[in-house]
Amino acid sequence: MSKITIGILYDFDKTLCTTDMQEYDFIRNLGVNSEEFWGAAADITNKHEVEKILAYMFIMIKKCKEKGIKLTEEYLNSCGKNVVLFNGVLTWFDRINAFGESLGINIEHYIISSGTYEIIQGTPIAKYFKRIYACRYMYDENGEALWPALAINYTLKTQYIYRISKGILDVTDDYNLNRLQDERLRRIAYRNMIYIGDGMTDIPCMKMVKEKGGKSIALFPAGHSEHVRPLVEDDRINYVCAADYSEDSQLDQIVKLMIQNMATLEKLKLQEKEQLESFKEYYETL
Repeated sequence: MSKITIGILYDFDKTLCTTDMQEYDFIRNLGVNSEEFWGAAADITNKHEVEKILAYMFIMIKKCKEKGIKLTEEYLNSCGKNVVLFNGVLTWFDRINAFGESLGINIEHYIISSGTYEIIQGTPIAKYFKRIYACRYMYDENGEALWPALAINYTLKTQYIYRISKGILDVTDDYNLNRLQDERLRRIAYRNMIYIGDGMTDIPCMKMVKEKGGKSIALFPAGHSEHVRPLVEDDRINYVCAADYSEDSQLDQIVKLMIQNMATLEKLKLQEKEQLESFKEYYETL
């Protein structure tokens, strides 16, 4: 019997780290404050009707040119080193994977973010993800960012839930992504997905996973639960708790219960199938 796979899908900014990933080193290195940087991106959106994600990616290129900073993949990776993660994140993945192993199931972790792929790649937790889906650049012959290669806004994030479920992980493979696939052949069933996010920008993903039988969790910084109040009132999520990934935290307990429940239901479904097939074979011999 092959192992059951459960997928845990994460936003990144304010979900795994404490604020927008650009605000730790990238914006600081520009010598501007966050209000100036995001304000410049908003001005581009308002003036030219540029999609918000494309606008911030453009401003990253523009500001680096103005400051004489070479916007290379290596430079963006270096901006991920000082990203501040929530309590417990560094040990979370090994602990959750070990819990899955104890139940005889496989846990896979995925990022679906409108943040910067290359910055996430520079963080100490990048190695734990099966795939990181985030905005990324294409580079010129000198290795400097030339143009967005991939821009993921809040609605487009849902595409990657389909990819993960079907096992079509290559972002360039739209043909197989859009082909009809028997639900029974899905790599990860929607009911075996857990989506973890922090707010309004995660609503499309939270709603989709919840409606398809999976579980959605909204996180908030300790003492600031007002950030997720609209998600609770609009019934977008299954659970809400503080962004604390420490062992025995509320989040830790909830996710483990979810995994345990999903594993039990899958094993029951498999037993049901095997038993019915056995009885069918028996009746055919009568």
